[in-house]
Amino acid sequence: MKIGFDSEKYLKEQSEAILARAGRFDGKLYLEFGGKLICDYHAARVLPGFDPDAKIKLLQRLRDKVDIIICIHAGAIEEKKMRADFGLSYEADTMRTIDDLREWGLEVRAVVVTRYCNQPGVRFFLNRLTRQGIRVYLHRPIEGYPTDVDAIVSENGYGANEYVETSRPIVAVIGPGPNSGKMGTCLSQVYHEQLRGVKAGYAKFETFPVWNLPLNHPVNVAYEAATADLGDVNMVDPFHLSARGETAVNYNRDVEIFPVVRRICERIMDPELLYVSPTDMGVNRVGFAITDNAVVREAATQEVIRRYFRSCCDYASGIAEKSVLKRCKLLMDSLGVNVTCRSVVEPARLAAKEAEAHHKGNDNIFCGAALELPDGKIITGKNSPLLHAATSCVINAIKYLAGLPDDLHLLSPLVIDSVGRLKKDIFRSRRISLTLNEALIALSVSEPSNPAAQLAMDKLPLLSGCQMHFTHIVPEGDLAPLRKLGTIFTCDPVYPSKNLFME
Repeated sequence: MKIGFDSEKYLKEQSEAILARAGRFDGKLYLEFGGKLICDYHAARVLPGFDPDAKIKLLQRLRDKVDIIICIHAGAIEEKKMRADFGLSYEADTMRTIDDLREWGLEVRAVVVTRYCNQPGVRFFLNRLTRQGIRVYLHRPIEGYPTDVDAIVSENGYGANEYVETSRPIVAVIGPGPNSGKMGTCLSQVYHEQLRGVKAGYAKFETFPVWNLPLNHPVNVAYEAATADLGDVNMVDPFHLSARGETAVNYNRDVEIFPVVRRICERIMDPELLYVSPTDMGVNRVGFAITDNAVVREAATQEVIRRYFRSCCDYASGIAEKSVLKRCKLLMDSLGVNVTCRSVVEPARLAAKEAEAHHKGNDNIFCGAALELPDGKIITGKNSPLLHAATSCVINAIKYLAGLPDDLHLLSPLVIDSVGRLKKDIFRSRRISLTLNEALIALSVSEPSNPAAQLAMDKLPLLSGCQMHFTHIVPEGDLAPLRKLGTIFTCDPVYPSKNLFME
């Protein structure tokens, strides 16, 4: 992969900028973290060289100065909202984040459940955390939020929220996804600090959009594609242009809410430290760490294509509305690209056609897969009565990387038959072909007695970061291992079976 971003420079400059911002206030800064704290693969994809764990590494550097609060919207728990890149619900991702932070030597001060209205589905989550010794605070909806400033900044507004005790000068407020209530929690805390005589401040740790890149830069377009379901639109920050005379890019929600945020801040912050624009409110050094603009532009353009494919699949699955799909298509068109600009799309579709021609007259749906290796070689695979397309493609790829003959059977036909009988006769499965997960387990079991299997298994880490495409929506038995291998894959919006229930 070509590198276009200096992650170490970014960490250094972002850390310094945060400390400088904290120094403006009376020993307490509430810092809202935008985007994903851990495993920020969107940033890593559009900024090649960006460390997906950069934010948590920054917190680790500042650990003696930082407390951490996690916010999660009660409605997201009740609705079982999912984090698409990991297939985890927001509540599961919150628990996972707590575990990950502990592994990095960082403790979560508290979890705040925002807009809590006694939802039945939230009770299990609350019980699970409190019984594990994690402090949980409940913030209920504020009538008139976010426009009625008098109601918000009052005893019945922020004053009714439980105050989270913290001891360090910087409080990082994070969440599993958008609309977690991070900003409201930050401002509520600043309100309570003011009542205690502390001149606290608020700022946003920003990543996207990148304020000092052009409005139509692919990195900023990719952010719009990633948030198409939220309706986010990048725009020139009119407040910043008016106050500073500089063109800066922000997004509609921040720009629209800024007048209200400023009115709230006028009530709870030192007037001399008020922000003049939403861009001014942010701390974002991403644009200063780009080292190769051409590499970054190409990577971000590819991300827009991938987001279009995801929106198509979400629409086919009933998750997204057609407006999201149309929005992503318009963004792709604005960059002058189409789906075939993704190198693995046409080879995958060709593999599916070859499978269909080979089994002419069969009513099955034929699936193809293609994977681009680090040397540029594209490996394909197709489904069969024995193997899923993902299984075939990955096995072909690791055979190629290990220098093994193409006609060599890594998996013994006896092993494949044995797993097939287990699925058919014991598990009563409709489909007996091996998923990628099943094939990799079978291959690992074969490793001690099969030197070729060992050689091939050793090449699996090389698939991390490789691009893949499937002519079908990937079933769960292939999805989890593809994510764990670190492949970056897209799918055509076609189900691999005529059955409504996917095993």
